[in-house]
Amino acid sequence: MIANLLLGLRLAVGGGRMSGQALLRLTMTAVGIGLVVAVLLPAASVSSVVGAREDRAAATAEITQPKPGVDPLYAVKWSAIRGNRFVDVHSVAAGGPHAPVPPGLSAVPKPGELIVSPELARLLAGPDGAGLRARLPAAPAGTISKPGLVDAGEITAWYGTTVAEAKSNPDVETIYGFGGGQPPRLAVATSMLIAVVPVVIALLLPLLIFVTTASRMGAAQRDQRLAALRLLGVDARQIRWVAAGESLLGATIGLVLGVALFLAVRPTLGSLDLFGYRVFGEDFVPSWPLAVLVVVLVPALAVGAALFGLRRTIVEPLGVVRQGKPVRRRMWWRWLITGVGVLLVGTAYATEPGHGSDSVLIALTGGSAFLLVGVTVLLPWIVEGIASRLHGGPPAWQLAVRRLQLDSGTPSRVVSGLVVVVAGSILLQVVLNSLLAADAAETQDHPSWAGAAHVSVIADKATAAEAQQRVSGLAGLQVGMIRQTSAVAGDQYAGLEIGSCAALALRADLPSCVDGSVFTVGDGVVPTGAVRLTSSGSDSGGPMWTVPSGVVRVPASSAARYLEGTLLVTDGALAGIQVPVRAPTVYVKGPGSTSALADRVAATVASLTWHVEVDTDEPASAPIGVLGTIRAVLLTASLFVLAVAALSLLMLAVEQITERRRALAALAASGVPLGVLARSSFAQTALPVVIGVLLAVLTGTGLTLPILRAADIPLKLDGGLIASMAGAAVAAVFVVTACTIPLLRQVTRVESLRAE
Repeated sequence: MIANLLLGLRLAVGGGRMSGQALLRLTMTAVGIGLVVAVLLPAASVSSVVGAREDRAAATAEITQPKPGVDPLYAVKWSAIRGNRFVDVHSVAAGGPHAPVPPGLSAVPKPGELIVSPELARLLAGPDGAGLRARLPAAPAGTISKPGLVDAGEITAWYGTTVAEAKSNPDVETIYGFGGGQPPRLAVATSMLIAVVPVVIALLLPLLIFVTTASRMGAAQRDQRLAALRLLGVDARQIRWVAAGESLLGATIGLVLGVALFLAVRPTLGSLDLFGYRVFGEDFVPSWPLAVLVVVLVPALAVGAALFGLRRTIVEPLGVVRQGKPVRRRMWWRWLITGVGVLLVGTAYATEPGHGSDSVLIALTGGSAFLLVGVTVLLPWIVEGIASRLHGGPPAWQLAVRRLQLDSGTPSRVVSGLVVVVAGSILLQVVLNSLLAADAAETQDHPSWAGAAHVSVIADKATAAEAQQRVSGLAGLQVGMIRQTSAVAGDQYAGLEIGSCAALALRADLPSCVDGSVFTVGDGVVPTGAVRLTSSGSDSGGPMWTVPSGVVRVPASSAARYLEGTLLVTDGALAGIQVPVRAPTVYVKGPGSTSALADRVAATVASLTWHVEVDTDEPASAPIGVLGTIRAVLLTASLFVLAVAALSLLMLAVEQITERRRALAALAASGVPLGVLARSSFAQTALPVVIGVLLAVLTGTGLTLPILRAADIPLKLDGGLIASMAGAAVAAVFVVTACTIPLLRQVTRVESLRAE
């Protein structure tokens, strides 16, 4: 066996005068195997990535039970918000010299000292860092190391404060150590699975098809060599080991190439955002069982493809005979894969829109993978059924159809790579486009109502007056304080915003306002009679107030967002009543953009730390820049894999022309023009591609419906994207045909009819 394998290795690189084609097959196989390994190794590392992440999460979990000999660490958690950026800040103060040190820090930060995560440091140094710097109480004095970070993209900071300041907050936590928790792994594993599985399927299937196509390249010349070996006395069983040895060399080189490629790109994997999780590149370490599985199975793929190609081939000393009996396709397993995919995807319709659980998300992910695989295995049967019913037409069309009727499986399997690329790309791109469209629609549904920037400063009761005083010192701004509470009477409920006429004018365009006026926003029902004022929303524990008659209605379109149904009450209307209120809010209106005004206000109150929170009167928008980047990356990856699938088509076309060179030469000698043969080659490739593209468009758009339903996002089809992906697949057929014309011209010469 070893001798036969070594003979196959020699033939792979030294096949006589055909060594050029043998080397090309070797190169193609090695490149394909290398890409497959480079895709599989990160996928095999998901468990180690999740494990490392959760180990760090457990190490950073806080221990609040007192320990002997350990001084407490007082911590107050708050957030600095700017647009879509949420900075988690921990204001900490050591209660003694033996207070625990947070993971990732060398010591507890001193009062006024700010230690930030690497991602936050990058954002602060970036072009938009000024807004974040305005919301932080100090300049960064250091960075948090990896043990203190759960995710690589974590935006967090530790800020030193005094014990007295920390204890003044009612939500202060007392920490006696770290490393006392074990967060659940299911949510993270689910998100990783959702992110990885569709991408791996969409990338892997075309690459596997490329490998199998490359491993069968030059089959006619290989068969001649095997027949010569049979003439020298090698038996049929040994022939298979020789054929395996020919493919084993390319597989081994590809394995080494794939490992090297994985090690080269691993540092960049930390920049990937997997559904909200940023991982560390060095955490991508394949578990050894999966690594062994990849090392063993991937080379076996190339070897198995070569042996599978010989399953209907009889190698005899004087030639090679291929069994011509048509094989009826077994359909049960093809429909089984597709049926399982349909059932799993259908689980999205068993729940209400927007209420999908982890199990539904896993089912959608698995169903999408099953359907993508099911489409690829059904395509040969569909092409065969359509081709068998085609008759007549021009000579070029008849030649192409007859060739597909004789052997439609091989081109259909290669076209399956295109189908997966197009369907997967449409699926991912439509989902992203729908997310962007939903975000844009929400922004349009809530336009700016007064043409000026509005900012709110939410403060605790002890700090509200100081926050108002600081902001009032800024020139050119209108500032007013609003107190918020609720009015409850049986099943009637309304929110109340209380303030002066000038303050309420910052919330809506009011008609003439005097102290004692009451307004309602929108066309909703206004509570009447006696109501109870409560800050908790319950119908107990608060003073009673009688809603005056003559409440003035204000159009919702002329009020701030989300105020419809709210009562705007001046101070005089509640004179003598001790109103229970939630945290007061200072509203600010001024010229310029909302973000610029928010940065200006935030810089003024930044030293008040957790006592205030600066927000804008805008809906939270999706990170359009991030989604746009993801869409561009996906489109680039799709085009790359599409090129791989097109290269598989080219190798198939070259192989078929080489195998049929004598028949093509005979047709040319009989008077068939070269143009007819070229159009026949084009139609032979184009028919499966057109069928596959139509199937891919239906599959890709169909899969988006349950996924978007589970997320409660309206469907937004991008006709240009679908047309471009389908057009790229059809254009690949033109390119393949154009590349094969020189070879077709060469094999149709009369000299090709000579026999050796």
